Amino acid sequence: MTRRSDPDRPVGHPLSIVRGNPRPASGTSLEPRRRGDVEPARRADGTADEADLLRTRLRECTADLQRVTSEYDNYRKRVRRDRRSVGEAAVANVLTGLLPVLDAIDEARRQGDVTGGFQRVVEVLETELAALGLRSFGTAGDLFDPVLHEAVSCTRSAHVHRPTCTAILRPGYRVGDRLLRPAQAEIAEPPARR
Repeated sequence: MTRRSDPDRPVGHPLSIVRGNPRPASGTSLEPRRRGDVEPARRADGTADEADLLRTRLRECTADLQRVTSEYDNYRKRVRRDRRSVGEAAVANVLTGLLPVLDAIDEARRQGDVTGGFQRVVEVLETELAALGLRSFGTAGDLFDPVLHEAVSCTRSAHVHRPTCTAILRPGYRVGDRLLRPAQAEIAEPPARR
């Protein structure tokens, strides 16, 4: 069998493969220098000592590792804090939705309707809500705090030296440091000075 020659291929020019080393020469880098990079020591002939090159590269790798480790630790702390914050906000939202139920239970208690099986349900509900961190506040005799109390009425009284809650009309609630609702209160103030 005879071999047919390709008319477009020049005759007498065989194909050849050229092999080369694409790596840069030792001691050179194509990456730009970063701030703080140290130039390795050079010999009298202008070439860098291999041990110095290795030490410089080790310092660079150590600095990079420390930076990445620090970034990862900060990321983990941020994620943990964000998860906790989202969880607390979710619990606070659910508990805020249950406050009218607690108000209805307080009203039923005042009327004497919390008895029997209903009383057991109320106790379990209050125990579970307390386990989630719900705390009620506001009692007669507390000093008035405009952040924690909502004044419904205010009277003057010679029996108090500072603004004081005389009656709590509706308890306030908080979860941890988060205020869900201020307590509604009747307030007594000391007499005006003349």
